[in-house]
Amino acid sequence: MKNTVVIVGGGTAGWLTAGIIAARHCSKNTAVNETEVILVESPDVKNLGVGEGTWPTMRDTLRQIGISERTFLACCDASFKQASKFVGWSNGKNEHYYHPFTAPSGYGAVSMAEHWSATPQDIDFESWVCAQGTVCKQNLAPKLAQMPEYAFSLNYGYHLNAGKFVKMLHRHCVDKLGVKYIQGHVEHVLGADNGDISSIVLTDSEHIDGDLFIDCSGFAAILIGKHYNIPFKSKHHILFNDTALAVQIEYATNDVPIASCTVATAQESGWIWDIALQNRRGIGHVFSSDFTNTERAEEALHNYVKNDPFLASQQVTPRKIKFNPGHRETFWHKNCVAIGVSAGFVEPLEATALVLIEKSAEWISQQLPRDRSAMTVLAKRFNSVTLQRWQEIIDFLKLHYILSNRNDSEYWRQHQQTDSIPESLQDALTLWRTQSPGLYETNQRFELFSSASKQYVLYGMGFNTDKDQSAHICQKETSLIKRLRNETLHTTEKLLSALPTNRQFLNKVFGK
Repeated sequence: MKNTVVIVGGGTAGWLTAGIIAARHCSKNTAVNETEVILVESPDVKNLGVGEGTWPTMRDTLRQIGISERTFLACCDASFKQASKFVGWSNGKNEHYYHPFTAPSGYGAVSMAEHWSATPQDIDFESWVCAQGTVCKQNLAPKLAQMPEYAFSLNYGYHLNAGKFVKMLHRHCVDKLGVKYIQGHVEHVLGADNGDISSIVLTDSEHIDGDLFIDCSGFAAILIGKHYNIPFKSKHHILFNDTALAVQIEYATNDVPIASCTVATAQESGWIWDIALQNRRGIGHVFSSDFTNTERAEEALHNYVKNDPFLASQQVTPRKIKFNPGHRETFWHKNCVAIGVSAGFVEPLEATALVLIEKSAEWISQQLPRDRSAMTVLAKRFNSVTLQRWQEIIDFLKLHYILSNRNDSEYWRQHQQTDSIPESLQDALTLWRTQSPGLYETNQRFELFSSASKQYVLYGMGFNTDKDQSAHICQKETSLIKRLRNETLHTTEKLLSALPTNRQFLNKVFGK
């Protein structure tokens, strides 16, 4: 019996989900398929167009669904992302630190963080344990041009053109993976006696039946929100930002550097993102409308653009996006599961939007229910895992704000108020004051942010772990620590001399 998966909505969420499921369960070259994937997309809905930074997970996703890296780089104007760079978050004085994708030296075998905390250092934590931040400062690529696709010297994700990414996925899913594409607007949702969705009805009266319906309809949340009325849990009291102004600006010339990291620059009542692609940069100001207005935020964005010599001089008209930070109370209800913005949305700090789509779609693909009774069990498990992930994301994003020493505006002062900090994060901070984040403080199998990520943010922001508490651990491993530190120095020197810049790499790959 054929299992029919109906995805409502295109965009990045819809087409990534379609590709991940179809790559495992469908093939145009197979005579008999047990699973059919149908994607229904309204011609009236425009792609949100944000979410242009990925995690390293995207390499595996592209490889699994059968897209070559060269094709991806060419079709999506893509470049490499090796880290997030945070500017002005600690003191508001243009200081910065990196959160790289490569783990600290010796990670999993020894805690370099414990030793760094216990011993006075004349170098920042990230540079002490990893070469990647130094590589990013030189705008270098994470690999040599002659390396195989998706191989690397340093772990990396991508910056990409979201609109072109959707078009590439659309073509690949339909032409190579056998996804059935239907263009039309959902007019009605028909329910079965047991409360499931039996079919959706389009404006031309076409009925589309399915066994599993995936809501990728974005803010509209046609199935999970409008049909099932699953409550939305706002997290605005924790993460204050609710508005974004986004622009896309070309480079001043075709030979300016292409940054290796997403840059997040703190502002009076929010922060500005800066994402470098091959031919332009995506820049936006995300802020809280409780603490500033659109005019002031737009002025800050214009000043940021105007003062950058690598950007073309032009008038820009930002696109405004309003959102309520938070997520659904339940993500999989009956035979309907929400992925992407229909499930939840928070500010783009640390680029969690795409990775959550990838993780959710991969979970469903791996656990695709074979009958209705199994679906009920799987839905409970998916809801549990996804809720954990949302809680983890909210805690980790909030961590960036509460570690700040800024008190130059009410926005930053309010982030320090205890009633805006989740209890789970307060508990973690209590722990981290006496010991560095480690591998064994959590048993979450599906954890998004490793203890390495927490170390980079904590110590990048100047957090202090009690030196007396950590010293006893470090002294037992002094020789190993010294060897790892020397290896980091050697690796850094080697990579700086060998790696091409991002632009050099891309020019060589494309024969320019």
